[in-house]
Amino acid sequence: MLMRKLFTLLLVILASILVPCSRAQNPNAAELRELAKEREIKQDELVNLEKDMARALQWNSGNIFRRVYGDDFVGILPTGQVLDKTAWISAVETSSTKYSSFVASDIRVRMFEETAVVTCLWSAHGIRNGRTFSQQSRVTHVYIWGQRGWQAIAGQETLLPG
Repeated sequence: MLMRKLFTLLLVILASILVPCSRAQNPNAAELRELAKEREIKQDELVNLEKDMARALQWNSGNIFRRVYGDDFVGILPTGQVLDKTAWISAVETSSTKYSSFVASDIRVRMFEETAVVTCLWSAHGIRNGRTFSQQSRVTHVYIWGQRGWQAIAGQETLLPG
């Protein structure tokens, strides 16, 4: 008799645990629409961050990087040089390069739960070392979603030929 009561209790406990899990795995149509809306909002935020960072580079301003780059950010320049957040901001603010334009385009966002990988094309025109230049780079940023919103934790820039 005691075994039967324990077995019944065990079944009730398991059912109470598994039923909510199965519901969480099979959201209804309204929940799916809400999740899609939240995902779209987060993707739009990332696209806007990429465009804002391009404008900041054009004006040699480090402010957005202080806010968006995580404290453990690691960036890799086209030369292979590795910079942390502080070195990146310093390089942006002390650069002698003067941009007439700096645009992020072809921005693609891939989301994986609370992580996003964003790729884009940077197109820059300006003056460096007294000479005009034009260049394009493919850029990848890795972001994580946390209490402060999106934080970039890694970046890689590859200079395109030409």
